[in-house]
Amino acid sequence: MGSVTQASLLLHKQLRDLMKNPVDGFSAGLVDDSNIFEWSVTIIGPPDTLYDGGYFNAVMSFPSNYPNSPPTVRFTSDVWHPNVYPDGRVCISILHAPGDDPNGYELASERWTPVHTVESIVLSIISMLSSPNDESPANVEAAKEWRERRDDFKKKVSRCVRRSQEML
Repeated sequence: MGSVTQASLLLHKQLRDLMKNPVDGFSAGLVDDSNIFEWSVTIIGPPDTLYDGGYFNAVMSFPSNYPNSPPTVRFTSDVWHPNVYPDGRVCISILHAPGDDPNGYELASERWTPVHTVESIVLSIISMLSSPNDESPANVEAAKEWRERRDDFKKKVSRCVRRSQEML
């Protein structure tokens, strides 16, 4: 029970900090006020990227042993990107369990550590939107298109941006 209390206290503090000092590029709040472990996040497409002008919604789900284990982040908006699974789950190193990568793609230092906060996670996702990593893609089709047919990739992203604006 202690770790759940510790996790919820930490998440309440991070939420209060973000409310007091909002960070450019995203907004965050709870999906449901009675559950501190489910956050709703809106990421504004970073300027001067293909995602510029988009409003992408995601849900962050925190485990009861946060910050010892990472949350999962899943876009609920359509996002065409090499590092976003077709079901919307975000695939970036810092969201992977701590320790050595069983597949040998990532250094332990690139993976989850308890010093990460909601803010550092979302800023990493914004950075991911700006510069896709097509070396170990979550969406192989998007990565292939990013490498081989950049114009088609740009068109799909433009559609996602337009759709996100229509949802406002």
